[in-house]
Amino acid sequence: SGGRKKTVSFSSMPSEKKVSSAADCLAFMQGGCELKKVRPNSRIYSRFYTLDPELACLRWEPSKKDGDRARLDISAIREVRTGKSTETFLHNGPSDHLAEEAAFSIIHGDEYQSLDLVALSADVANIWVTGLRYLLSHPGSIGGGDGGVGEGSIGNKMRQNWLAAEFALVDEDGHGIVSEDTAVATICKLCPGIREAKVRLRFKEIQRSKEKLTSHVTLEEFQEAYCELCTRPDVYFLLVQLSKDRECLDAQDLRLFLETEQGLPLATTEGCLELLRRFEPSTAGRERGLLGLDGFTLYLQSAECQLLDPEHQNVCQDMKMPLSHYFISASYRSYLLDDQVHGRADLGGLIRALQAGCRCLELGVTDGPEGEPLLGVDHGTDGNALEVVNKYAFLTSQYPLLLYLCQRCSPSQQRTLAQHLKKVFGPKLYTPESLPVSLGGRATTLPSPEQLKGKVLLVGKKLPPEEEGSEGEVSEEDEEIEELGVVLVVPPPPQPRRLRLRRELSDLVTVARIGSTPMTLDPPYWTLCSLGEGEAGRLASESPEELVNFTKRNLTRVRPSSVRLDSSNPNPQGYWKGGVQLVALNQQTPGAMLDLTRGRFMQNGGCGYVLRPAVMREEVSYFSAQSQGCVPGVPPQTLRVKVISAHSLPKPQGSGAKGEVIDPYVVLELHGVPADCTEQRTRTAAQNQDDPLFDETFEFQVNMPELALLRFVVLDDDYIGDDFIGQYTIAFECLQPGYRNVPLLGLAGDPLPHGSLFVHIAITNRRGGGKAQRWGLSVRRGVRRGREYVTLRNTGIKVLDDTFRPASGPLREATDLREDALSATVAFKEQCGLPPMATLKQCIQSLATRLQSPDGPPSATLTLKEGYPYLEPVGNLTDATRKLLNGYDTIISSNKQLIENADGVHERIAQVQKEGMVFHEDLARLGEKENLKGRKQSKAVESFAWNITVLKGQCDLLRSAKLDALDMLRQLALACEVSGLILTSDGHYTPHGLSSRRGSSHGNGRI
Repeated sequence: SGGRKKTVSFSSMPSEKKVSSAADCLAFMQGGCELKKVRPNSRIYSRFYTLDPELACLRWEPSKKDGDRARLDISAIREVRTGKSTETFLHNGPSDHLAEEAAFSIIHGDEYQSLDLVALSADVANIWVTGLRYLLSHPGSIGGGDGGVGEGSIGNKMRQNWLAAEFALVDEDGHGIVSEDTAVATICKLCPGIREAKVRLRFKEIQRSKEKLTSHVTLEEFQEAYCELCTRPDVYFLLVQLSKDRECLDAQDLRLFLETEQGLPLATTEGCLELLRRFEPSTAGRERGLLGLDGFTLYLQSAECQLLDPEHQNVCQDMKMPLSHYFISASYRSYLLDDQVHGRADLGGLIRALQAGCRCLELGVTDGPEGEPLLGVDHGTDGNALEVVNKYAFLTSQYPLLLYLCQRCSPSQQRTLAQHLKKVFGPKLYTPESLPVSLGGRATTLPSPEQLKGKVLLVGKKLPPEEEGSEGEVSEEDEEIEELGVVLVVPPPPQPRRLRLRRELSDLVTVARIGSTPMTLDPPYWTLCSLGEGEAGRLASESPEELVNFTKRNLTRVRPSSVRLDSSNPNPQGYWKGGVQLVALNQQTPGAMLDLTRGRFMQNGGCGYVLRPAVMREEVSYFSAQSQGCVPGVPPQTLRVKVISAHSLPKPQGSGAKGEVIDPYVVLELHGVPADCTEQRTRTAAQNQDDPLFDETFEFQVNMPELALLRFVVLDDDYIGDDFIGQYTIAFECLQPGYRNVPLLGLAGDPLPHGSLFVHIAITNRRGGGKAQRWGLSVRRGVRRGREYVTLRNTGIKVLDDTFRPASGPLREATDLREDALSATVAFKEQCGLPPMATLKQCIQSLATRLQSPDGPPSATLTLKEGYPYLEPVGNLTDATRKLLNGYDTIISSNKQLIENADGVHERIAQVQKEGMVFHEDLARLGEKENLKGRKQSKAVESFAWNITVLKGQCDLLRSAKLDALDMLRQLALACEVSGLILTSDGHYTPHGLSSRRGSSHGNGRI
């Protein structure tokens, strides 16, 4: 590998052997390693920690204490916590630079003291946590030596028996040995995605270590190789954490995981059993209703755990709004291969664009020989192109197809073109005769995609309504020439050229194309304003509010600049944030810009139409594309992404000279409004890492979720230039919380076989919008930071300001109700010694260990008071435990306040909004009355829109917060039941008025 030293290695384990059982963890701990010890006095010491051979105590050196005192008995340990969750970590400045993922704490003694430690890496911390938790849940192992520890767990026995059964299937003679080729093929079948060469190399190493003369493989060698090569440490550590160290999950464990971590609040036991049977490979596991390590790995890699919310795999948005309310997938000169000057026309490009879900294609048509128009300049025949478009138009999407016509044909060939269009598309062609009003009149709105299903709409030049002859003149803009392949390297003529247009063709055009127009003018609805990327960029920067308002009623299209001779693409996000519906891209050019487009349109089943954010649709709303701060009405959301690992990474294309070695790292890019745009990266994994562990967490603030896109890019670290391995782009609204599989795509957008990332996603302050709130997520700390997003602005018009003033009180109440509930949750997590990322289930489990007495019932039980799940103390409690119960009570009471007061506060805010909207049509007159002119008048209109947006946003937020509070009560009740704090009423809990939360089909809402 040339001896080049890499940035960092993630595995600090002394051997290449992977951890695949509790026995491996304990063996590692007995060998010992260096850990950093963090003291309450802010000092940090490096010590060498070991587990003694009898598994009875931890020891460390060097120490000023004598040998017997520099130890901690395993029997004295109460619990083991991950992350920086104790008082020492939370209030210790110097430990801030130590990695959260590598930190853990051992809580011990009757006073619940903490030994706070940080390992050299996350995987080493996981080994210690797993090993210690195993010893706590298997007290019989302590003092009994290490013979067979972990081998006896239910999950491990299931796994070994399953592997023995698979081995027996290929051991035809029944002699207990198979050929190396057979063993390799069997492992590759059981573990899809593993490289054959890697498996073969492992068997060769086993043969060498045992000095065998034969290449035959025994059952024990087969099991050893499989466990070593096919165990994912990240999944093993997660399984142990969820399964109370049995190394397998039952239906109740899986249900709790789905509810509290994966955001499925209505998972049922029956559904979990069905999942177990579908993914568990061993017969014994399926019969006993248990999911082992291999079944859990298969489940986490399956479509069930993909990052993309399955709701978005089909059309899931309202398709009955006017056409101008949608982003529309558009392609630019997709019939050209390669560059814009010498590129050949190829009908395959049109087919690929339509198959990718494009709903706007343009056709550049010129005069051809023998009276037949041509597609482009001397490229192919127009008749064939139309037939191809007709054949593929509605195979991927049923929603309307816009054909963007750029033609410079003579009048006679225009007549031929019109005949072709009628003949090929027939009744699919949506013609002006079927319009509700004539083009020159004012329709109220454009039709919806639903109304126009299966229709082809022609976009092009149209004769003005007053023109009565069989042909007339229209202006030919610069764009017309660009579209036909003539690159503008000289300034355009001062006067637009004139084009003769035949009535037959003009009458087929549904949407009239216009060039750049002042944003203050209001053209007819049935027009499309076409802009070059430079002009559109200038409008988005200098007049963002005007551009958004213009696009509320009018279709607007942006085309790539004519100087992009290499068919490169502009960043579509720059135009989407200005409300532009159609950003035409070169579909033949792969890269980040096309990735963003695919990610955006994946949001609505890939149908080519995505509903724009409400602030871009509502008549009165405030939104600026250049927003550097908060968006009125809603608080920013916090996105936390933990990149855990990557799997089956291929070598970058064209990197054959580098041999087998890759040095991957992951870049996370957030695209959106300017305030949201940022990127972060992991460190580089060690050499030859096609399955690297990263275990790094990143945090993003998202001000405008509806426009945000998250892009994962995997690159190979190289001095000359980092090579692209794979990527995946997803809209923020499509993210699923919890542990998720990210399928990587290659440069052209094709899936990489088995290539994936494994991540954990947590989103806080997520609003509803028809999607269930995902509990088990963290809560933003310091929730009272700045409330600009709910501050009403002064308009300078007295009657308006008097109308809005009564909303100040209820707005303050609404924010207090929400933030009190959030603060109570954050405080409770901190009291439990858990980080903000912790789930409520983890909090209750931590509380339950304090409440559990050794030989009797718990010292608190779940009791329903007025329908709310309180914990009633039983017997004497320590001050620390009583403080925890008080924290729990605060959560219940703050959510009770929210649930019982939300409707009344909501009604008062909605009333002010309704009264304010009465003045909308009169704003100009009211401004004149107050002598407001020019900028002051504009400012008054802007402040009015801001206030209406704030009021509407808070109404939506409060309604959603009430539903979330009801979900939280269910989560708490479920976690209490599972943790043994049994209900004292009828044994079940159903919160107030909660039935089948937000249309979910996972159950009936009852635990």
